[in-house]
Amino acid sequence: MTKNVVESIDDLVKIKTVLVSVSDKSGLATFIPELLGINPDIIILSTGGTYSKIKEILGSDAQDNLKQVSDYTGQPETQGGLVKTLDFKIYLGLLTETYNTAHQNDLKRTHALPIDMVVVNLYPFAQTIAKENVTLENARGNIDIGGPTMIRAAAKNFIRVASVVDPKSYDGILDVLKTKDGALGLKDRYSLASKAFEHTAQYDRAIADYLTGLSKQDVQLCYKTGE
Repeated sequence: MTKNVVESIDDLVKIKTVLVSVSDKSGLATFIPELLGINPDIIILSTGGTYSKIKEILGSDAQDNLKQVSDYTGQPETQGGLVKTLDFKIYLGLLTETYNTAHQNDLKRTHALPIDMVVVNLYPFAQTIAKENVTLENARGNIDIGGPTMIRAAAKNFIRVASVVDPKSYDGILDVLKTKDGALGLKDRYSLASKAFEHTAQYDRAIADYLTGLSKQDVQLCYKTGE
């Protein structure tokens, strides 16, 4: 039998650990406090500007519920903030299966937490290239790497993890959590996963279309090659 073939899952998964890293921070001021109102013991992992925003929202409560990803992983943000969430402990937490003994042993070995929900939206690539006189370097800088990777990992593991990519989904998620004692069901997670993959597909399509539309001359004009 293949080790990673899942035969048993839980329909309801209580949300205990949430990773939040968003470009669009709208709705957080309501969503985060209401999450904690449903389950005051939720641990929120976050990065950069999102961490600062949630800390501002929570005030004194931040010390109990909010943790920087770098403190959790033990690895500082590197390359000027380009590398924040691409870490073994993060992806172990996202891809872990509840009834897989090897996965659970890996969690114990690394002191990692199973992450139950990812709230991620991406660098504004489409908005950036829509601006007048945008350069290739401006566009390249807005190609998100960690965000799509987290979204895809969470959405792939919809059997346990909720992948949230749209602030417009927050109210509906809170309504479900309130009626299910802080948990989301399999149908809820599956629906969120389908939206997540649609989100990353559109994002990658915009990048591919933009790069394909550039000529080699456009590219060469943007950079000194040392030749």
